[in-house]
Amino acid sequence: DVSDKSGEPSHSSGSEAEMKVEFAPLNIPLRRRLQTAAVVQWIFSFLALAQCCLAAFVLICLSDWWMVGVLYAGWLYLDKDTPTCGGRRSNWVRSWSMWRYFRDYFPISLVKTVDLDASCNYLFGFHPHGVLVAGAFGNFCTEASGFSKLFPGLTPYLLMLPFWFRVPFFRDYIMFGGLVSSEKASASYLLSRPGGGNVAVVAVGGAPESLEARPGALTLQLLQRKGFIKLALKHGAWLVPVFSFGENELFDQMENPTGSALRRVQDHLQRIMGVALPLFHARGVFQYSFGLLPYRKPIHTIVGRPIPVDQNSSPTKEDVDSLHLRYIEGLMQLFEENKGKFGINEDKHLSFI
Repeated sequence: DVSDKSGEPSHSSGSEAEMKVEFAPLNIPLRRRLQTAAVVQWIFSFLALAQCCLAAFVLICLSDWWMVGVLYAGWLYLDKDTPTCGGRRSNWVRSWSMWRYFRDYFPISLVKTVDLDASCNYLFGFHPHGVLVAGAFGNFCTEASGFSKLFPGLTPYLLMLPFWFRVPFFRDYIMFGGLVSSEKASASYLLSRPGGGNVAVVAVGGAPESLEARPGALTLQLLQRKGFIKLALKHGAWLVPVFSFGENELFDQMENPTGSALRRVQDHLQRIMGVALPLFHARGVFQYSFGLLPYRKPIHTIVGRPIPVDQNSSPTKEDVDSLHLRYIEGLMQLFEENKGKFGINEDKHLSFI
């Protein structure tokens, strides 16, 4: 198994690399097989688990167990507000040993730059979105990277599209990890809690940014993203820029430059469905040449310095623009201070659209 330092095979150039399928050796250590299995289930959860849960619910309703389906439907109605009211996290699920294998596959690390006061509420802006926000999931939806030890007294919640919380069974599973709805009411609930200690984690670039995610990409959708700034002002939540080095290195993506036919279709579907459909690919389970598993590339998620925010229940456009500019400056400073540690050349800089 000829691999580089990230655990991926070295790729040949030219037509030989295009024609040859490089299979994984048979003598891979058990721990690496378990790491791959953990990532396979994660990919399955992202791409197919919701559909399987919906199909299971329909089958239950059409079977002799239909009363179970009726009772669960009643539960869904009674529980409909939970995803916008802090969810239903499970420390047991967040601490599964499977997540440690998931962490070690890449590997993923969480880096603290300063201590955060647990008496405040925080809004973490996570960048970049990447294809499947692997760093955000590994660091904030599991305890694999030790969030609770690094930031004692703080409880992280990763915001996710509301659509997924309408899928039977699946909604309960993702809430166990600390995922909550990305509706405005959900973020407001977290950021307005007295006593502090809540962290709302927002992938600011959202679904559109995933269409830009490919190795080497440093373009962030941020210039027109000001809703999270307004929320922070209204609730007096401190802003914290977070940059995840390596997030865009996990997958290749079909070329889809702005204005291309593929990009127009993707943008249209994103406006209709609310979710982006990046056509990504990387490696497989038993071979390294193609598939939907991410490459074994390290992810280093750096939590930056907090930006103090005074509560303003009626912020003006000038207030929002001023804080937005401070946030961009803080994010740029975080990137520039750390890029050299993670293999990014000095002449590379973030760009914003």
